[in-house]
Amino acid sequence: MKIFLTGATGYIGKRLLIQLLEEGHDVVCSVRDKKRFGLKLYTSHLDKIEVLENDFLNESTLKNIPKDIDFAYYLIHSMSSSDGDFLEKEKKSAENFRKTLEKTNVKQVVFLTGIINEDKLSKHLQSRKNVEHALKSEKYALTCLRAGIIVGSGSASFEIIRDLVEKLPIMVAPKWLKTKCQPIGIRNVIQFLTKVLGVEKTYNKNYDIASNDVLTYKEMLMQYAEVRGLKRWIFMVPVMTPRLSSYWLYFITSTTYSLAINLVDSMKVDVIAKPNSLASDLGIHLFSYKEAINMAFDKIKQNDVLSSWYDSFANKFHNRNVWQYLEVPEKGCFKDFRKIKIHNEDAVIDRVFRIGGKTGWYYANFLWKIRGFLDKIFGGVGLRRGRRNNSELEAGDSLDFWRVLYASKEEKRLLLFAEMKVPGEAWLEFHIKDGVLHQKATFRPLGVSGRLYWYSVLPFHGLIFNGMLKKLAEA
Repeated sequence: MKIFLTGATGYIGKRLLIQLLEEGHDVVCSVRDKKRFGLKLYTSHLDKIEVLENDFLNESTLKNIPKDIDFAYYLIHSMSSSDGDFLEKEKKSAENFRKTLEKTNVKQVVFLTGIINEDKLSKHLQSRKNVEHALKSEKYALTCLRAGIIVGSGSASFEIIRDLVEKLPIMVAPKWLKTKCQPIGIRNVIQFLTKVLGVEKTYNKNYDIASNDVLTYKEMLMQYAEVRGLKRWIFMVPVMTPRLSSYWLYFITSTTYSLAINLVDSMKVDVIAKPNSLASDLGIHLFSYKEAINMAFDKIKQNDVLSSWYDSFANKFHNRNVWQYLEVPEKGCFKDFRKIKIHNEDAVIDRVFRIGGKTGWYYANFLWKIRGFLDKIFGGVGLRRGRRNNSELEAGDSLDFWRVLYASKEEKRLLLFAEMKVPGEAWLEFHIKDGVLHQKATFRPLGVSGRLYWYSVLPFHGLIFNGMLKKLAEA
């Protein structure tokens, strides 16, 4: 079968794509940015993949979608968007998708959305409901799978829970921790997505998909602590407003502030699945919440986290075309250039590709942590995002408060672009040539504040960059 997959570089899309390829399907992958589509994950199935660049908010980019597709997935989501009009954008995107797919031979569209509390909808869940209506068509069948909180290595919900429990022995938390929800493991989500394909009795229907565990958010935190063998105490206070709750999540976890706002908005509403027989009809064994946590840590321990929500690009990076920064500017910039002779190029580049995340920055890590904390205070991403894989990097990956623009072990080059809050634009590049490791920091200042910023951090460069270079060369 020929399948059209939107959101192929996203958290769900990457995992679903591998499963579809292993089942023998031909997959047309629709992405907003081809440069972020890492082919290394799919080397044994390259003859089954076609990659298209589409933006469903721009109809002119949709003319390349083939007519001979059999099934399609709609996995486009803007929850982390800070745009005030994200409801309208999500609806428009869905309408453009429907109009385009109606011109093809598609039989069924599968839409992954969230469980909806019909009595009280958050702004986020109202948007998901609007999208569901916008996707309905007389030309094809629509199957809507409404998921609870998704638990898996790299998922936003799991990583936030992980941050809270691992870092805070005692939590003073907002009262929405009493809200009830029904989580589901990522493995079950992928099973539902693939098994409903072509099943006619699921056509033009919606199903809530979730585990059998109905838990409050407090119970989810405590059960996570139990699985990890941690003693934790949680005290709830009634005075924490939605804004304060959002700041609480933002500063303690690795989430962005815009995502924290949407999460808090959703977490005030009970989200319980309506009973249905879809799991038994499709032969799916539902994993418990604790089982889902254990499976997530199996992947983390194996350094096999396939996808992470951290790697999603914020709209501001799509809008400004971050790939224009692949060419590091030469004029109008401040530069810090250092080099050192090395003895084993392969060992050193491997060390370079492990930088950041759990490994750290090899030298003066406490200063990097201070910079990350200051970045959080001023609304940046901070250091808590870490990295998806401890030893491999691909273009588009997040790396603490950097974004990977170019990564090639064969060419022995790594280029990072700063996503931290700075009055200008910053690059950090590592390159090995003829037995020499070159390290170059480039900063293009914005106005007087940019120049003052560069001179204020200049004294630290000699300490940090020189120490880091020597540590890298030790390999």
